[in-house]
Amino acid sequence: MIKLLPGKPRQIRRRPWLTLLLAGLLLSAAACQQGKPDPDQTAGSVAYYTCPMHSQIHADAPGDCPICHMHLVAVSPLAAQKPAAGAPAAASYTCPMHAQIHADKPGDCPICGMALVKTSARPAAQKMTAAEMAAMPGGPAAGTDLVLTAQQVALGNIQTQQLGSSTPRGATAPPVPAPQAVLTGTVTANTQRTESISSRVAGRVEQLYVRQTGQVLRRGAPLFAVYSEELQTLQREYLLALTQDLQVAEPTYRHFAEATAQKLRLLGVSGAQLRQLARSGKSSPLVTYYSPRTGTVQTLAVVQGQYVAEGSPLLTLTDLSSVWVEAQLYPAEAGRLPLGQTVAVQVAGLARPVRGKVVFLSPELSGSSQLTLARIEVPNPAGRLQPGAQANVLLDAAPAPAALPTATSASTTLRVPPAAIIYNGALSYVWKQTGERQFRRVRVRLGEGTATALPVLAGLQAGDAVVTTGAYLLESEFTLRQGAGDDHMSGMAM
Repeated sequence: MIKLLPGKPRQIRRRPWLTLLLAGLLLSAAACQQGKPDPDQTAGSVAYYTCPMHSQIHADAPGDCPICHMHLVAVSPLAAQKPAAGAPAAASYTCPMHAQIHADKPGDCPICGMALVKTSARPAAQKMTAAEMAAMPGGPAAGTDLVLTAQQVALGNIQTQQLGSSTPRGATAPPVPAPQAVLTGTVTANTQRTESISSRVAGRVEQLYVRQTGQVLRRGAPLFAVYSEELQTLQREYLLALTQDLQVAEPTYRHFAEATAQKLRLLGVSGAQLRQLARSGKSSPLVTYYSPRTGTVQTLAVVQGQYVAEGSPLLTLTDLSSVWVEAQLYPAEAGRLPLGQTVAVQVAGLARPVRGKVVFLSPELSGSSQLTLARIEVPNPAGRLQPGAQANVLLDAAPAPAALPTATSASTTLRVPPAAIIYNGALSYVWKQTGERQFRRVRVRLGEGTATALPVLAGLQAGDAVVTTGAYLLESEFTLRQGAGDDHMSGMAM
């Protein structure tokens, strides 16, 4: 125990370790305070969250896509920012799969990771000023047109079709009625022109002249040569009967020779072969069989050197100068295809439809499909129709009852091919040519159509040139230039 001396002040002894401890605690508190994330800074590092498969989904916080339930991914502000209005046009980069992604330098898409591609340095058409739009051919609406280069038009195979006619209504010819229904069918071989060739005798196929299916044979072309003990015996009997008939006055051996010759004919030996056999006086070890008709080899079930039994099927010949188109239809539609009626058949690969006659209507339904079968015979002299090809049977529209002429019936309904239509949800668009290599997307309203044409109720006029080939390429180019989130060329309001 330490005693303090009286009259001297008490001195407090400082401890250095306590000072160091306090300094460490202060530094730790400061570091923790600096380590806390700044809410504003964190919020600025992510612009929004979107779905990799559905770019129209935007969210402020992580989560799942309400459509496909995939995890939303973060999009940085650099990829989501839009160029400021009035800014000078500069090269930009976008994602081929997510057109809403824009960047000012090469990189990868933050959504799918694909490499960004460089877009046109020209800004979108809607970024033009009002004076520039008015100065373009076609007025202010032309500011939303898509202008392509000659090379783009050639590579995209852009083709157009003019709708309607510019001649007076009184001078126009009546339009060809569009088909009311289309039946799906298949080209098949005409079994009435098919012949199966089988072996007449048991023997060995020594020589096979037909080696592949699809080979076209003419009538009288050699098929195969066979060695048969039965044919050898009949040939010797025939020659012996002919020799004895020359030596004996009675017709006994002559009748025997005629009976033997008849057996050889029934076994497939031709009359020319019998005459050759009689002239030579020597039997042939091989008997050649010839094609009984002109046709195409459909099946081949024998190889050279194979032993065959009597009645074994060897090959099948089909005459394809006439084929069948077998179409499926519902029983309610069978009344529109009476026997003997002529219908149009569109076969894949042919530019124009061909005409055929209904030759058969199945009286029963095919299994659980509840469909019946219609068979149309189609001439095929050039052999362009091949069995197995897909075909559509076009049913002509029923004649409309006579009615008083009205303004509606006098006008011709504009029709466009299905390839010209671009569907965007419940909306329909077409691309209309407004100038040389200049195209505009127009919103249209369609009516009930067929597989070959769709009526346009609003949005187009007679004389408009509509893109029929390459419309999807124009749509892709428009999407890359405008961005998936913008829809500036929606056309007329319905």
